[in-house]
Amino acid sequence: MRPFIIFLFAGALMVSGAGRSEAGERHVPFTPPEGKVLLIVGEDKTSIDDYVHAVGVVPGGTMFYTSIQLADGLGSVADHGAGLQDGQYLLDQYPQSVMQMGLWMVGALDGVVRGDYDRNIDKIGVWIKKAQRPVFLRIGYEFDLPLNKYEPEVYRQAYRHIVDRLRAAQVRNVAYVWHSFSNLPQHPWADWYPGDDYVDWFAVSVFGKPNIYMKKFAEMARQHHKGFMIAEAAPSGSGTVYGEGSWKLWFDPFFQFIANEKVQVVSYIDLHWDVIPWSKGWGWGDSRVQANEIVKKHWMDEVLRDKYLQASSGLYKLLE
Repeated sequence: MRPFIIFLFAGALMVSGAGRSEAGERHVPFTPPEGKVLLIVGEDKTSIDDYVHAVGVVPGGTMFYTSIQLADGLGSVADHGAGLQDGQYLLDQYPQSVMQMGLWMVGALDGVVRGDYDRNIDKIGVWIKKAQRPVFLRIGYEFDLPLNKYEPEVYRQAYRHIVDRLRAAQVRNVAYVWHSFSNLPQHPWADWYPGDDYVDWFAVSVFGKPNIYMKKFAEMARQHHKGFMIAEAAPSGSGTVYGEGSWKLWFDPFFQFIANEKVQVVSYIDLHWDVIPWSKGWGWGDSRVQANEIVKKHWMDEVLRDKYLQASSGLYKLLE
Protein backbone atom coordinates (compact mmCIF):
# COMPACT_ATOMS: atom_id res chain seq x y z
CA MET A 1 0.00 0.00 0.00
CA ARG A 2 1.31 3.46 -0.86
CA PRO A 3 0.88 6.65 1.34
CA PHE A 4 -1.33 6.10 2.80
CA ILE A 5 27.46 1.61 2.42
CA ILE A 6 26.18 -1.78 3.41
CA PHE A 7 27.62 -2.90 6.71
CA LEU A 8 27.71 -5.95 8.97
CA PHE A 9 27.06 -6.36 12.66
CA ALA A 10 29.38 -8.72 14.47
CA GLY A 11 27.63 -11.52 16.28
CA ALA A 12 24.02 -12.64 16.13
CA LEU A 13 21.59 -12.38 19.04
CA MET A 14 18.45 -14.43 19.34
CA VAL A 15 15.18 -12.94 18.09
CA SER A 16 11.51 -13.87 18.40
CA GLY A 17 12.40 -16.97 20.34
CA ALA A 18 14.41 -18.26 17.37
CA GLY A 19 17.53 -20.35 17.94
CA ARG A 20 20.84 -20.71 16.16
CA SER A 21 21.91 -23.20 13.55
CA GLU A 22 24.94 -25.44 14.03
CA ALA A 23 26.95 -22.97 11.96
CA GLY A 24 26.13 -20.23 14.48
CA GLU A 25 23.86 -18.26 12.17
CA ARG A 26 20.53 -17.00 13.45
CA HIS A 27 17.46 -19.02 12.52
CA VAL A 28 15.07 -16.85 10.51
CA PRO A 29 11.49 -17.41 11.70
CA PHE A 30 9.00 -18.82 9.19
CA THR A 31 11.54 -19.60 6.48
CA PRO A 32 10.17 -21.85 3.72
CA PRO A 33 12.10 -25.04 2.91
CA GLU A 34 15.01 -24.70 0.48
CA GLY A 35 13.80 -23.94 -3.04
CA LYS A 36 10.26 -23.07 -1.95
CA VAL A 37 8.51 -19.68 -2.09
CA LEU A 38 5.62 -18.72 0.19
CA LEU A 39 2.91 -16.96 -1.85
CA ILE A 40 0.89 -14.22 -0.11
CA VAL A 41 -1.96 -12.28 -1.74
CA GLY A 42 -3.53 -8.97 -0.69
CA GLU A 43 -4.40 -6.34 0.05
CA ASP A 44 -7.94 -6.29 1.43
CA LYS A 45 -10.69 -8.82 2.15
CA THR A 46 -12.58 -8.18 -1.11
CA SER A 47 -9.59 -8.46 -3.43
CA ILE A 48 -8.35 -11.59 -1.64
CA ASP A 49 -11.76 -13.26 -1.85
CA ASP A 50 -12.00 -12.35 -5.55
CA TYR A 51 -8.55 -13.80 -6.22
CA VAL A 52 -9.35 -17.08 -4.48
CA HIS A 53 -12.65 -17.39 -6.33
CA ALA A 54 -10.96 -16.75 -9.69
CA VAL A 55 -7.85 -18.90 -9.25
CA GLY A 56 -9.48 -21.63 -7.20
CA VAL A 57 -6.56 -22.01 -4.79
CA VAL A 58 -6.09 -20.37 -1.39
CA PRO A 59 -2.64 -18.72 -1.20
CA GLY A 60 -0.14 -19.52 1.50
CA GLY A 61 -0.79 -16.16 3.14
CA THR A 62 -3.08 -13.15 3.16
CA MET A 63 -2.23 -9.56 3.97
CA PHE A 64 -3.92 -6.56 5.54
CA TYR A 65 -3.08 -3.19 7.10
CA THR A 66 -3.54 -1.38 10.38
CA SER A 67 -2.03 1.70 11.98
CA ILE A 68 -0.25 2.42 15.23
CA GLN A 69 -2.59 5.38 15.73
CA LEU A 70 -5.84 3.36 15.62
CA ALA A 71 -4.95 -0.34 15.67
CA ASP A 72 -8.19 -0.94 13.80
CA GLY A 73 -9.15 -3.56 11.24
CA LEU A 74 -8.15 -6.32 13.66
CA GLY A 75 -11.37 -7.64 15.18
CA SER A 76 -13.74 -5.84 12.83
CA VAL A 77 -13.70 -4.18 9.43
CA ALA A 78 -11.99 -0.81 8.86
CA ASP A 79 -12.27 1.28 5.71
CA HIS A 80 -10.03 4.27 5.08
CA GLY A 81 -10.45 4.27 1.32
CA ALA A 82 -7.88 1.58 0.56
CA GLY A 83 -10.14 -1.45 0.66
CA LEU A 84 -11.80 -3.27 3.54
CA GLN A 85 -9.26 -4.23 6.19
CA ASP A 86 -10.47 -7.05 8.43
CA GLY A 87 -7.83 -9.25 9.99
CA GLN A 88 -10.28 -11.40 11.89
CA TYR A 89 -12.24 -12.17 8.75
CA LEU A 90 -9.05 -13.34 7.04
CA LEU A 91 -8.15 -15.52 10.02
CA ASP A 92 -11.59 -17.15 9.98
CA GLN A 93 -11.95 -17.44 6.21
CA TYR A 94 -8.44 -18.75 5.54
CA PRO A 95 -7.43 -20.83 8.57
CA GLN A 96 -4.51 -22.53 6.79
CA SER A 97 -2.81 -19.35 5.56
CA VAL A 98 -0.19 -17.24 7.32
CA MET A 99 -0.74 -13.54 7.91
CA GLN A 100 1.23 -10.55 6.69
CA MET A 101 0.42 -7.25 8.45
CA GLY A 102 1.51 -3.76 7.39
CA LEU A 103 1.79 -1.34 10.33
CA TRP A 104 1.35 2.31 9.26
CA MET A 105 3.22 4.82 11.46
CA VAL A 106 3.41 8.02 9.40
CA GLY A 107 3.33 11.07 11.67
CA ALA A 108 3.46 8.96 14.82
CA LEU A 109 7.11 8.03 15.42
CA ASP A 110 7.68 10.48 18.26
CA GLY A 111 4.49 9.32 19.94
CA VAL A 112 5.57 5.70 19.69
CA VAL A 113 8.89 6.49 21.35
CA ARG A 114 7.11 8.42 24.14
CA GLY A 115 4.79 5.47 24.79
CA ASP A 116 1.65 7.26 23.59
CA TYR A 117 0.56 4.22 21.58
CA ASP A 118 1.52 1.47 24.01
CA ARG A 119 -2.11 0.41 24.43
CA ASN A 120 -2.39 -0.04 20.68
CA ILE A 121 0.86 -2.01 20.57
CA ASP A 122 -0.58 -4.26 23.28
CA LYS A 123 -3.82 -4.62 21.32
CA ILE A 124 -1.89 -5.68 18.22
CA GLY A 125 0.14 -8.10 20.32
CA VAL A 126 -2.97 -9.73 21.77
CA TRP A 127 -4.42 -10.12 18.27
CA ILE A 128 -1.22 -11.72 16.94
CA LYS A 129 -1.12 -14.15 19.85
CA LYS A 130 -4.73 -15.18 19.32
CA ALA A 131 -4.08 -15.69 15.60
CA GLN A 132 -2.09 -18.82 16.51
CA ARG A 133 -0.25 -18.84 13.21
CA PRO A 134 2.85 -17.20 11.71
CA VAL A 135 2.48 -13.43 11.36
CA PHE A 136 4.91 -11.26 9.39
CA LEU A 137 4.77 -7.74 10.89
CA ARG A 138 6.06 -4.88 8.71
CA ILE A 139 6.80 -2.12 11.20
CA GLY A 140 6.64 1.31 9.54
CA TYR A 141 6.74 -0.23 6.08
CA GLU A 142 8.65 1.53 3.29
CA PHE A 143 10.78 3.24 5.91
CA ASP A 144 12.83 5.08 3.26
CA LEU A 145 9.94 6.39 1.15
CA PRO A 146 10.45 10.18 1.17
CA LEU A 147 6.70 10.85 1.52
CA ASN A 148 6.67 8.96 4.82
CA LYS A 149 9.23 11.38 6.31
CA TYR A 150 10.66 8.83 8.73
CA GLU A 151 13.67 10.45 10.40
CA PRO A 152 16.18 7.58 10.70
CA GLU A 153 17.10 7.84 14.38
CA VAL A 154 13.49 8.21 15.57
CA TYR A 155 12.38 5.41 13.25
CA ARG A 156 14.96 3.06 14.77
CA GLN A 157 13.82 3.96 18.28
CA ALA A 158 10.13 3.48 17.42
CA TYR A 159 10.74 0.15 15.70
CA ARG A 160 12.73 -1.15 18.68
CA HIS A 161 10.12 0.09 21.15
CA ILE A 162 7.41 -1.92 19.39
CA VAL A 163 9.52 -5.07 19.22
CA ASP A 164 10.61 -4.76 22.86
CA ARG A 165 7.02 -4.35 24.02
CA LEU A 166 5.76 -7.32 22.00
CA ARG A 167 8.60 -9.46 23.31
CA ALA A 168 7.83 -8.42 26.88
CA ALA A 169 4.28 -9.62 26.26
CA GLN A 170 5.75 -12.93 25.01
CA VAL A 171 4.30 -12.63 21.53
CA ARG A 172 6.24 -15.42 19.84
CA ASN A 173 4.40 -16.21 16.60
CA VAL A 174 5.67 -13.06 14.88
CA ALA A 175 8.54 -12.24 12.53
CA TYR A 176 9.71 -8.64 12.31
CA VAL A 177 10.07 -7.22 8.81
CA TRP A 178 12.19 -4.22 7.75
CA HIS A 179 10.67 -3.03 4.48
CA SER A 180 12.30 -0.67 1.94
CA PHE A 181 10.46 1.08 -0.89
CA SER A 182 13.34 -0.02 -3.11
CA ASN A 183 14.61 3.07 -4.81
CA LEU A 184 17.38 5.62 -4.32
CA PRO A 185 17.34 6.40 -0.56
CA GLN A 186 17.94 9.85 0.88
CA HIS A 187 20.21 8.31 3.53
CA PRO A 188 22.21 5.08 3.64
CA TRP A 189 19.89 2.22 4.60
CA ALA A 190 22.10 1.58 7.61
CA ASP A 191 20.84 4.85 9.13
CA TRP A 192 17.34 3.34 9.48
CA TYR A 193 18.44 -0.16 10.48
CA PRO A 194 17.07 -1.14 13.92
CA GLY A 195 19.80 -3.74 14.38
CA ASP A 196 20.29 -7.46 13.87
CA ASP A 197 18.52 -8.28 17.13
CA TYR A 198 15.35 -6.53 15.91
CA VAL A 199 15.01 -7.61 12.29
CA ASP A 200 14.15 -11.08 10.98
CA TRP A 201 13.34 -10.29 7.34
CA PHE A 202 14.39 -7.66 4.82
CA ALA A 203 11.68 -6.73 2.32
CA VAL A 204 11.22 -4.68 -0.85
CA SER A 205 8.34 -3.28 -2.89
CA VAL A 206 8.18 -4.17 -6.59
CA PHE A 207 5.75 -1.91 -8.45
CA GLY A 208 7.95 -1.05 -11.41
CA LYS A 209 10.49 -3.42 -12.87
CA PRO A 210 13.11 -4.86 -10.51
CA ASN A 211 15.99 -2.40 -10.16
CA ILE A 212 19.54 -2.20 -8.85
CA TYR A 213 18.36 -0.99 -5.41
CA MET A 214 16.25 -4.12 -4.92
CA LYS A 215 19.27 -6.24 -5.77
CA LYS A 216 21.48 -4.30 -3.37
CA PHE A 217 18.90 -4.71 -0.60
CA ALA A 218 18.75 -8.46 -1.27
CA GLU A 219 22.53 -8.57 -0.96
CA MET A 220 22.35 -6.67 2.31
CA ALA A 221 19.84 -9.23 3.61
CA ARG A 222 22.22 -12.05 2.77
CA GLN A 223 25.14 -10.28 4.46
CA HIS A 224 23.05 -9.97 7.63
CA HIS A 225 21.83 -13.58 7.35
CA LYS A 226 18.20 -12.47 7.16
CA GLY A 227 15.26 -13.69 5.14
CA PHE A 228 14.42 -11.75 1.98
CA MET A 229 10.86 -11.12 0.81
CA ILE A 230 8.84 -9.07 -1.60
CA ALA A 231 6.34 -7.42 0.74
CA GLU A 232 4.27 -5.56 -1.87
CA ALA A 233 4.15 -6.06 -5.62
CA ALA A 234 1.94 -5.15 -8.58
CA PRO A 235 2.47 -4.04 -12.19
CA SER A 236 1.66 -0.38 -11.59
CA GLY A 237 0.75 1.45 -14.77
CA SER A 238 0.90 -1.49 -17.17
CA GLY A 239 -1.47 -3.62 -15.13
CA THR A 240 -2.68 -6.80 -16.82
CA VAL A 241 -4.73 -5.21 -19.60
CA TYR A 242 -2.23 -5.97 -22.38
CA GLY A 243 -2.26 -9.73 -21.83
CA GLU A 244 0.89 -11.23 -23.30
CA GLY A 245 2.45 -7.78 -23.49
CA SER A 246 1.78 -7.17 -19.79
CA TRP A 247 3.27 -10.53 -18.93
CA LYS A 248 6.48 -9.92 -20.85
CA LEU A 249 6.78 -6.32 -19.66
CA TRP A 250 6.38 -6.87 -15.91
CA PHE A 251 5.69 -10.44 -14.85
CA ASP A 252 8.62 -12.09 -16.64
CA PRO A 253 11.20 -9.76 -14.99
CA PHE A 254 9.35 -10.10 -11.69
CA PHE A 255 9.58 -13.89 -11.60
CA GLN A 256 13.15 -13.77 -12.88
CA PHE A 257 14.04 -11.51 -9.95
CA ILE A 258 12.43 -14.00 -7.56
CA ALA A 259 14.61 -16.76 -8.99
CA ASN A 260 17.84 -14.75 -9.25
CA GLU A 261 17.67 -13.26 -5.74
CA LYS A 262 16.29 -16.40 -4.08
CA VAL A 263 13.22 -14.58 -2.78
CA GLN A 264 11.59 -16.73 -0.09
CA VAL A 265 8.26 -14.92 0.40
CA VAL A 266 6.29 -13.08 -2.29
CA SER A 267 3.31 -10.80 -1.60
CA TYR A 268 1.25 -9.86 -4.65
CA ILE A 269 -1.44 -7.15 -4.57
CA ASP A 270 -4.30 -8.40 -6.75
CA LEU A 271 -6.19 -5.12 -7.03
CA HIS A 272 -7.91 -2.75 -9.43
CA TRP A 273 -6.19 0.41 -8.24
CA ASP A 274 -8.37 2.80 -10.21
CA VAL A 275 -11.63 1.92 -8.45
CA ILE A 276 -10.69 2.45 -4.81
CA PRO A 277 -10.64 5.99 -3.37
CA TRP A 278 -7.11 5.69 -1.98
CA SER A 279 -5.37 5.22 -5.33
CA LYS A 280 -7.93 6.60 -7.76
CA GLY A 281 -6.20 8.96 -10.17
CA TRP A 282 -2.75 7.44 -9.76
CA GLY A 283 -3.00 5.74 -13.13
CA TRP A 284 -1.85 2.39 -11.72
CA GLY A 285 -4.50 0.44 -13.59
CA ASP A 286 -5.78 -3.07 -12.92
CA SER A 287 -3.28 -5.55 -11.47
CA ARG A 288 -5.79 -8.36 -10.96
CA VAL A 289 -4.37 -11.45 -12.64
CA GLN A 290 -7.91 -12.68 -13.28
CA ALA A 291 -8.77 -9.50 -15.24
CA ASN A 292 -7.03 -10.89 -18.32
CA GLU A 293 -7.33 -14.52 -19.37
CA ILE A 294 -3.83 -14.67 -20.85
CA VAL A 295 -2.24 -13.25 -17.70
CA LYS A 296 -4.38 -15.52 -15.53
CA LYS A 297 -3.23 -18.62 -17.43
CA HIS A 298 0.44 -17.64 -17.22
CA TRP A 299 0.03 -16.81 -13.53
CA MET A 300 -1.54 -20.16 -12.71
CA ASP A 301 1.07 -22.00 -14.76
CA GLU A 302 3.75 -20.30 -12.64
CA VAL A 303 2.43 -20.10 -9.08
CA LEU A 304 0.63 -23.44 -8.99
CA ARG A 305 3.95 -25.22 -9.46
CA ASP A 306 5.32 -27.14 -6.47
CA LYS A 307 7.81 -24.34 -5.92
CA TYR A 308 5.12 -22.08 -4.43
CA LEU A 309 3.56 -22.77 -1.06
CA GLN A 310 -0.22 -22.41 -0.91
CA ALA A 311 -2.54 -22.89 2.06
CA SER A 312 -2.46 -26.41 3.46
CA SER A 313 -2.87 -28.31 6.71
CA GLY A 314 0.90 -28.82 6.85
CA LEU A 315 2.01 -25.30 5.94
CA TYR A 316 2.75 -24.01 9.43
CA LYS A 317 4.89 -27.06 10.13
CA LEU A 318 6.94 -26.37 6.99
CA LEU A 319 7.67 -22.85 8.23
CA GLU A 320 8.96 -23.78 11.68
